[in-house]
Amino acid sequence: MDSPSSVPAWVRAEPARLLGFAGAAAHPGGGFAWLDDAGRPVLDRPVETWITCRMTHVFALASLRGADTAALVAHGVAALTGPLRDARHGGWYASAAVDEKRAYEHAFVVLAAASATAAGADGAPALLAEALDTVERRFWEPEAGLVADVWDRGWTHLEDYRGANANMHTVEAFLAAADVTGDAVWARRALSIVERLVHGEARAHGWLLPEHYDADWHVRLEFNRGEPAHPFRPFGATIGHLFEWARLAVHLGRALGEDAPAWLVPDAAALFEAGVRYGWAVDGRPGFVYTTDFAGTPVVRTRLHWVVAEALAAAWTLHQETGDPAYLDRFRDWCDHAERCFVDRELGSWHHELDPDNRPAATVWAGKPDVYHAYQATLLPQLPPAASFAGALLPRD
Repeated sequence: MDSPSSVPAWVRAEPARLLGFAGAAAHPGGGFAWLDDAGRPVLDRPVETWITCRMTHVFALASLRGADTAALVAHGVAALTGPLRDARHGGWYASAAVDEKRAYEHAFVVLAAASATAAGADGAPALLAEALDTVERRFWEPEAGLVADVWDRGWTHLEDYRGANANMHTVEAFLAAADVTGDAVWARRALSIVERLVHGEARAHGWLLPEHYDADWHVRLEFNRGEPAHPFRPFGATIGHLFEWARLAVHLGRALGEDAPAWLVPDAAALFEAGVRYGWAVDGRPGFVYTTDFAGTPVVRTRLHWVVAEALAAAWTLHQETGDPAYLDRFRDWCDHAERCFVDRELGSWHHELDPDNRPAATVWAGKPDVYHAYQATLLPQLPPAASFAGALLPRD
């Protein structure tokens, strides 16, 4: 089994470089700002809860590894216990300008609170407890074993839409909560989600996981056909999510230990292979396409940085889990691709979007909003194999 010393030198150095890029992200009004291409905070853009959570999580991971980021973790916790929290109705606003309550953001509140708790931030344990209670009461649908998606501010109207994306990040959040609290119920909830969406829906659709559902969890394969490049709800299958689900399935198995079902790792491998088969260089150019239809034909050929980051994380995780050198070969090839095409040595961080010819673009994303995906992808190979990547990246005792 390969050790972190076999990882390319640039990958080993990358987490620190990314922290340097993100160091100015704190918004003076609270939370963390969207960053532009040079890492400057875009202060006239409303603070996004998901950005604040993801950056709090990153700074907490860095603090756990000895970086001087405790003040930034505290800044994130203060925003999540202050202006981004709805003191009247409970829960968290989608942003400083949008008062919807979304499962996507609430999953990231749990993740940020778990990581901040692990890092010893004041107020983080109470934040974690409140966030888990809110997800439990407002989003968890026991009969489906999944989370709903979007409420209005006062929790009076629940949108009919259900989505895999929010559930995927809820798996990540629940695994973090299980690590930090020691309560296995969150790992069992994560298993419920993975069993329904991966072992059920993805398997039934040739491992091209449907993203969109109605209120009764019936698949909506045509959803957003007219808006195929939507940043959160694109039409078709999302290649990067196949890798993300694969990595989470492996980490779920580790969290469950002897109680893990035998299908988790084979399903993870099947998702990974589908991501490669339908996503990698399928249009004759290096890189991963963003989405495909359910026949595997590319729909949006834009290359997004988070997709290759999740591919790296999945390849490394499956290599560590199985010992199969083919995963390590993929990891190394994609490291070369990421360094050649995405890593921005001039302005910092990674280009968040490239066009199909691997030139910087901004049709889905503008700027370089946060460093969450790239930071985790380059930190993971430097951790012990038993570390929990899903969540707080805590080494297990």
